[in-house]
Amino acid sequence: MRPTLPYIQPVRKIRYVIFLKDVLILALTTFGGPQVHLAMLYDRFVVKRRYLTEGELMELNALGQVLPGPTSTQTITAVGFKIGGPNLAYITLLIWILPGVSLMTAAGIGMYYLEQRNLSLNFARFIQPMAVGFLIVAGYRIGQKVIKNKVSLALALTATMVAYVFRSPVMTPIVIVLGGLTTALTYEKQERMDKKPLRVQWANFFLWLGVFLAAAGLGAITQSLPVRLFENFYRNGSLVFGGGQVLTPMLYNEFVAFKHYLSREEFLSGLGLVQAVPGPVFSFASYIGALSMRHDGVSGQLWGSFVSTAGIFLPGTFLIFFVYRFWEQLKRYRVVRASLDGVNAASTGLTAAAAIILFQPMLPHWPSVVVVLITIGLLLYTRTPPYLLILGGLLVGFLL
Repeated sequence: MRPTLPYIQPVRKIRYVIFLKDVLILALTTFGGPQVHLAMLYDRFVVKRRYLTEGELMELNALGQVLPGPTSTQTITAVGFKIGGPNLAYITLLIWILPGVSLMTAAGIGMYYLEQRNLSLNFARFIQPMAVGFLIVAGYRIGQKVIKNKVSLALALTATMVAYVFRSPVMTPIVIVLGGLTTALTYEKQERMDKKPLRVQWANFFLWLGVFLAAAGLGAITQSLPVRLFENFYRNGSLVFGGGQVLTPMLYNEFVAFKHYLSREEFLSGLGLVQAVPGPVFSFASYIGALSMRHDGVSGQLWGSFVSTAGIFLPGTFLIFFVYRFWEQLKRYRVVRASLDGVNAASTGLTAAAAIILFQPMLPHWPSVVVVLITIGLLLYTRTPPYLLILGGLLVGFLL
């Protein structure tokens, strides 16, 4: 067997390069949310390349869904981990997020450039109500999947009311945790599965926790805006379940309603634009980070985008590396599976509250209401891709 050993490593490297090329193609051509991303991952990774089986891909996607963080990003990162270990996984993550992050950073810098020169932003006037339409449809579709009984419906409605009345970012993790604890109590309804003792490798968990505590401590001591931005996004990335749509209300409460880093109009414009950008919806964080440091020049905006991007994507990456190694054992515990129902229901309520809060100021302006309704109708009853809707909205804004 010795003569064959020198040939194994080059073959593996070639396979890794092909895999990373596939990741880049997906990063440049994949629009929409996790459901659309999963379909395209299946087509390229399972059908065309056979890197893994359909069952293995669905298993990794399920793992991403039950962990906080961006589901599709965690899924594609886990695929890289499965194929080539942690080093390939980190490269996969960087390639996957780079196009979307770059475009949203440019959008944030461009937005401030136009505002500084008093140039009209009227061309984007339809994007803001369209963004609300996207959020309403996302909440509706999430609710269809996760509201299965009276308990989940009650949790979703309670979360909506609490988030609407108490608009502090502190309420978000409280609502999510309480939702999970509520349904965890009903674990006896879950099917029993054979269990083995958990064998846990704690390194990535302690890495996640260490960064969490260090960022919080440094932010409190230094009051440095870049450090606080990293901490804010790292905290949100550690608590959000359900993808970019659920992240939206958390970011709105934190950066618009509470800290006033962005105006409501800037936030909605970015929320609309991210629908026309390939890759993860979490790249919205890059836009917010760039605008949050607008007064420090272009270099400051780039730095703000960088720390915000790192903050939002690192928690999910650390956690999936941690849980991936013992997920097969963990999912057999009924209390774990039961708690997910409450987490998902509470997240749906947060999305509904954000949609109400953002839609309410538009009620006196009938053109905005019409745009919201048209967007909802097109999303629900046609197969028009979201990015085409946004590009169409920008084109109409230029022409009218």
